[in-house]
Amino acid sequence: MAEERNYRSYLPSDIGDAHLIGRIWVPSSDPNNPAGPVVVTTDNDNVYGLSEFSGFCSELMNRDDLIECLTEAKDSTPICALKELIENSLADDRARVHLLSPIDLQCIKAAGVTFAVSLIERLVEERSDGDMDKAADIRADIENVVGANLSEIKPGSAAAKDLEQHLKSRGMWSQYLEVGIGPYAEIFTKSQPLSSVGFGAEIGLHPDSTWNNPEPEVVLIVDAAQHIVGVTLGNDVNLRDFEGRSSLLLCRAKDNNASCALGPFIRLLDNKFTLDDVRKLQVELNISGEDGFELDAQSQLTQISRDISDLVAQCSGPTHQYPDGFVLMTGTLFAPIKDRSEPGKGFTHNMGDLVEISAPQLGSALNKVTTSDQAPPWSMGISALVRNLQSRDML
Repeated sequence: MAEERNYRSYLPSDIGDAHLIGRIWVPSSDPNNPAGPVVVTTDNDNVYGLSEFSGFCSELMNRDDLIECLTEAKDSTPICALKELIENSLADDRARVHLLSPIDLQCIKAAGVTFAVSLIERLVEERSDGDMDKAADIRADIENVVGANLSEIKPGSAAAKDLEQHLKSRGMWSQYLEVGIGPYAEIFTKSQPLSSVGFGAEIGLHPDSTWNNPEPEVVLIVDAAQHIVGVTLGNDVNLRDFEGRSSLLLCRAKDNNASCALGPFIRLLDNKFTLDDVRKLQVELNISGEDGFELDAQSQLTQISRDISDLVAQCSGPTHQYPDGFVLMTGTLFAPIKDRSEPGKGFTHNMGDLVEISAPQLGSALNKVTTSDQAPPWSMGISALVRNLQSRDML
């Protein structure tokens, strides 16, 4: 699936100091011991099951003694070698042990327009009615009026209110500016529990989309008490044509088969990887096309317009609870404006694109682009997962 690389290049650079949790598919030819998902941890070399403590990642994330559970699990017999797991996943070999999305019952939420650059692109989509041919001229016009101000504006502040009045007087106020610099963040449901895909899997675009892009993001893992307990990487695929035509098409643009990729592992917060370390993460994006196209970009979480703890508080609290916890995609700084085919049309995916999202402390999430109707269908829902765990005595 990807060029020949050492499997460790896809893992955290300080893996020996990292507390990691993932989910893997374990095949079986024994009818008395069916195949199924297992929540795991890993060290430098091997992968160990956590089923002794819980069959659910979501339940484990609510344990106060989770790190102790990981330490105890590493005294057990390994399920497989870490090298084998990564290489099988890179080959998308579903007949062998391979990585799944690292979460299960958690709701998958996302925050939108949390960076000034992405806010500009939402305005471009809106004003172009999803027509990529108009993008370049509209982008220049918007940046001429508001571009220099947005990165300096604190959402919900007096300065934001003043800018709102100025833009309204110019006829340039927008629903995206409302959530970009107003008091309330855009928080929406990206995908359903168990619907996300993992490292090495295909990621899906709606087959009717002709203008789209990846959204490389830092993803927060939040427990039922609204505490950020871990972090992973994610791709919140964006259909610019759909959402540009109407914000009411957000569900159609965002929630499709295989349209949310997470992984490779969740890294737990501890004294060597703190919330302040998360706030400083730099995310790298590489897109490699079968047509020879290459794109490299980076996103620094220090440039986010709202603190990650504020985003979590806006998602959950007195007005909304998540007893199984949730994951929150924090938004992207990636602006897909590099021309791929014709001048002025910016970027859009081709089938077969390899998308790699990475950060040294988290490893790399790697996925190959297809359409949602061609990606493997989502087949294991909550009831099927529960039955599977019961059949393997994991409940």
